[in-house]
Amino acid sequence: MIRVAVVDDEALVRSGLRLILGTAPDIDVVAECSGGTAVETVLGSDADVVLLDIRMPDADGLTVLGQLRAAPRSPTVAMLTTFDAQEYLTAALRAGAAGFLLKDTDPEQLVRAVRTLAQGGSVLDPGVTGAVIGGYLAAEAEVTAATAVDALTPREREVLALLGEGLANSQIAERMGLAPSTVKDHVRAVLGKLGGLNRVQAAIVADRAGLVTSRPGAGWPR
Repeated sequence: MIRVAVVDDEALVRSGLRLILGTAPDIDVVAECSGGTAVETVLGSDADVVLLDIRMPDADGLTVLGQLRAAPRSPTVAMLTTFDAQEYLTAALRAGAAGFLLKDTDPEQLVRAVRTLAQGGSVLDPGVTGAVIGGYLAAEAEVTAATAVDALTPREREVLALLGEGLANSQIAERMGLAPSTVKDHVRAVLGKLGGLNRVQAAIVADRAGLVTSRPGAGWPR
């Protein structure tokens, strides 16, 4: 069972997400709260995945993200955002967010996204893809995607392309016909060669380098 915590300052948003996720037999919303009590509530719930509002009046979503990521057993955190919060996206990416979802994400897509996050994958709603990629590249202008990819072996480029689709290690292993442990080693090598990036950042590099030809499933939904 995937344990999910929802953090948003609007009770209506929280109840809506709980209702949607509650339709999935393998997902259990174990906590919901506003930003002021987020860290204590989330860590006390032992959640696997957290859907966290990026901007709240009673707490800074980026600060909450940083505190959750610093916890001994850090949950996977995806940011809930709106079109008018794009200035926060790059900061959240740097702070370790595993993805970004719009608050009006399609219910079926939301369920798929939570499953992908629980498996260690990344998610990026197409509504914010351009802003995330543009903001990240503007902040990292000194490193081009093509230059970064040049340092990878052909097998590592293949792994990076699948990271670009938002796939978790187990999904990459299945696609490539490799053992999960082997894929884990390849992913670690890829992220290290790209400068210690996280999976979402690596996926952006893959996209800009032209390695991603499709984005099936929940990782990078279309």
